[in-house]
Amino acid sequence: QEQLVESGGGSVEVGGSLTLSCTASPYATYSDCMGWFRQAPGKQREGVAAGCKSGGNTFYADSVKGRFTLSRDNAKKTVYLRMMNLKPEDTAMYYCAADYWYGPDWFRSREVYDYDYRGQGTQVTVSS
Repeated sequence: QEQLVESGGGSVEVGGSLTLSCTASPYATYSDCMGWFRQAPGKQREGVAAGCKSGGNTFYADSVKGRFTLSRDNAKKTVYLRMMNLKPEDTAMYYCAADYWYGPDWFRSREVYDYDYRGQGTQVTVSS
């Protein structure tokens, strides 16, 4: 059984919008913190956004601030990434990631792509 299931990827034109969603298993205990990272061919992984149920902390990469919004439905163990004003450089495979909450210091220092649980990824392609 998949631990994290992503959906919502696709192809859009520059300036378009997409919303990604990621749902953890109903039995998951590791969904305290959930977020997204991405990887484009030939590029390093980049943490995009993450948030935790505890502490009200939310992280956004500088490259997406003001364009992407992370939200959660804790009852559904689902996290959403609303992506607006998409650019060609946003083209990548987007992965959902999840982990336990280990405190604010952990959250500030932990890269999203180093979270212990991750999905299979969903492709986002932005064309000009």
